[in-house]
Amino acid sequence: MNEKIWLSSPHMGTKEQAYVNEAFETNWIAPLGPHVNHFEKELSQYVNSNKSVAALSSGTSAIHLALILAGVQRDDYVICQSMTFSASANPIIYQGAHPVFVDSEEETWNICPVHLKKAIEGTIKKHGKKPKAIIGVHLYGMPYQADEVNAIAKEYDIPVIEDAAEALGSQYKGRNCASLGDYGILSFNGNKIITTSGGGALVCQTEEEKQKAIFYSTQARDEAPHYQHSELGFNYRLSNVAAGIGRGQLEVIEDRVAARRSNYDFYLKELSKLKGFEFLEESEGLKSNRWLSTVLIHPEKAGVTREDIRLALLKENIETRPLWKPMHMQPFFKDADYYGSDVAETLFEKGLCLPSGSNLEPKDLERIRSAVFDVFEK
Repeated sequence: MNEKIWLSSPHMGTKEQAYVNEAFETNWIAPLGPHVNHFEKELSQYVNSNKSVAALSSGTSAIHLALILAGVQRDDYVICQSMTFSASANPIIYQGAHPVFVDSEEETWNICPVHLKKAIEGTIKKHGKKPKAIIGVHLYGMPYQADEVNAIAKEYDIPVIEDAAEALGSQYKGRNCASLGDYGILSFNGNKIITTSGGGALVCQTEEEKQKAIFYSTQARDEAPHYQHSELGFNYRLSNVAAGIGRGQLEVIEDRVAARRSNYDFYLKELSKLKGFEFLEESEGLKSNRWLSTVLIHPEKAGVTREDIRLALLKENIETRPLWKPMHMQPFFKDADYYGSDVAETLFEKGLCLPSGSNLEPKDLERIRSAVFDVFEK
């Protein structure tokens, strides 16, 4: 069998091992230490030097802490983009709050400003209270319409939690993603554009917010010689060893973005030759890191479905996957409010994520291209 081509595998640089070795040599094997401090500063400098960054154990924990800092409590309502991974929505449930899902628009595949406003008004009318927060997601690295979303949020005085878990290295009108909302979310999971094996970060407006996030992420221990807790805390801090990996990864972020954008350019050039294949191109002012290259396959034009392509590549040991199944279609969230039409549903039905790792070689891309073309030649 051919060697497996992964959807998005980790890609180590040259410095990660040295930073990890330093952590071992200095015995900083804990959820604090020099690498954690440096990693936070370096992330801040990369995203926006005016922001304060807390390094955490996952992007999910970052969303959870953002909800806490935003004041979300039991029986509140939180608006969330439906077209996303469940980690964007699950922390809403952690807080005992209720998600309100919003459809995508076709230009970026992200939260639709028109339906966002309807969701806010609908929640006020139906439940008698204003949503406590808005979670927008930069899907697959493509920035959402931040100006429009922020303007609506400002009109209703609702904080925006910017889920940039998939978008480190992406830009919106010259500004780095994760710096556009009231709170920014980053993920360093193993399949992300850079990784710490598992990890994430919360980008805050102020140092005070950052320190509050760290307080909650280290079990909310009060200032006392003994262990005293006046608030509920969590074990959400990033380890010094993992932060060492992150420091090495961040040094090569621009190379990783360039490689993934090059993958997309290859797919756009080669697979656009096939009927019924549609790619999401960048609107003016947007720069996607192309964390994952995605394509819509229109069966009425292509003569094949998304599943035909996925299964054919699977037989060739090439990993692909459908786009995210929207949250309002998930069994767990079947009773949640939803505002929109069928944009997200159509994207899920027709969309496919192609192998996108920054470590793909030209021979890998050619093998993928050939496997797709073979479907049409049979």
